[in-house]
Amino acid sequence: MIGEAGPTWSGPQLAGNWDVIWYYLQLHVQYTVVAVALGALVALPLGYCGYRWRRTYPPLLTLANLIYAIPSITMFVLLFPFLGITNDKPIVVAMALYTLVILVRCLVEGLRAVPQATIAAATAMGYGSLRRFVTVELPLATPNLIAGLRLATVSTVSLISVGGLIGRGALGRLFSDGFTRDIPVEVRSAIAAIVALALVADLVLLLLGRALTPWARARVTG
Repeated sequence: MIGEAGPTWSGPQLAGNWDVIWYYLQLHVQYTVVAVALGALVALPLGYCGYRWRRTYPPLLTLANLIYAIPSITMFVLLFPFLGITNDKPIVVAMALYTLVILVRCLVEGLRAVPQATIAAATAMGYGSLRRFVTVELPLATPNLIAGLRLATVSTVSLISVGGLIGRGALGRLFSDGFTRDIPVEVRSAIAAIVALALVADLVLLLLGRALTPWARARVTG
């Protein structure tokens, strides 16, 4: 669906345009999932390096902060020569890069919070560093990682709409079209859809986090 031409808002009213909202909402969900997934895939090895070799963490975090500091429009322009200007791929990749500052930090801090006694016990049982990371440290860091994913996802849902400034960006297209054609209800509908999507995504990740960390629930109830 990336780059495909979608339906156009018809008339100054909401009635008869639910299919337009639904189309761009699905596109927004797709972009969000892809961007956050790409960000997580890149953040995992970076976070591992920052945790395992502490001297690498400050420069990695500085780089992630510098990327996040680049304005969205500027980032899109920088990516256009590599990904094209007639599709939404630059927007998705830009959003993935923006998640790094959140995900890398949350992963490293979560790993650092793992009790040293637990790490020592795993090491005494013969676990190598990689096996210990995958089977012990990473699962125990899941609460922090889920918290980072929640923040990154909600942020991505919001930032994708910035693509509306260049006539793209899933639900952001309704912004640009609504302002251009002076259709306030189109703009309001896009805002409502983005807020609803952010709330639903956050709730889904919250429930996922609780399902993946039953020990955390037991500790709270106990």
